[in-house]
Amino acid sequence: MDQECDAIGLLCPLPVLKARKRLMAMDSGAVLTVLADDPAAIIDIPHFCTEAGHTFLGVVETGAYQTYSIRKA
Repeated sequence: MDQECDAIGLLCPLPVLKARKRLMAMDSGAVLTVLADDPAAIIDIPHFCTEAGHTFLGVVETGAYQTYSIRKA
């Protein structure tokens, strides 16, 4: 099941920590969409995916925040 994680307004490291917690409860292959406006997230989220073995599917700039897509390993 795909899910969304709203991390808007949270600063590093909270967007990654919320994403990690949500991913732990998801099935392998499911996609998590993370909404974040933390400038560090553009570096932190792809790095987290690499370290944890998840697939970073990309980021979309949507005005005041970014939408990150992660496929759980």
